[in-house]
Amino acid sequence: METYQATIEDLEGVSNLFNSYRIFYKQPSDVEGAKKYIKERLENEESVLFVVKNNQRYVGFTQLYPIFSSISMKKSWILNDMFVNQEARKLGIGQMLLHEARNYALKTDAKSIILETAPDNYAAQKLYEKNGYVRDTQFYHYELSLT
Repeated sequence: METYQATIEDLEGVSNLFNSYRIFYKQPSDVEGAKKYIKERLENEESVLFVVKNNQRYVGFTQLYPIFSSISMKKSWILNDMFVNQEARKLGIGQMLLHEARNYALKTDAKSIILETAPDNYAAQKLYEKNGYVRDTQFYHYELSLT
């Protein structure tokens, strides 16, 4: 298996994974919309994507978005998306993606990596905690929905 930072050459493979990720979160399939979204992120350098390929087949990805902390005056990364195809789970792909994200955050002198997951996604929680992520008990998170 190989893990690397995705480029525009990976658009088709990443878009298909991204569409499957959205379906996992109960969104309707929209391959063209997924392709357009990923293409914009890559072309505008608005996110960083890492992929895992197994025998030239895309089996997992993670997507990081930058944020900035005024208090620490440093960049952090939001690990916003991570997905592994159903048939490729339990092969250590999630671990590989977290490793790539951590190395990239260190390389870019980031303060931290932030993520959130569904309360019932126990497998992901276990993986994150195994990798040193700590559940926030200090702050409440709020959202203002605009749609």
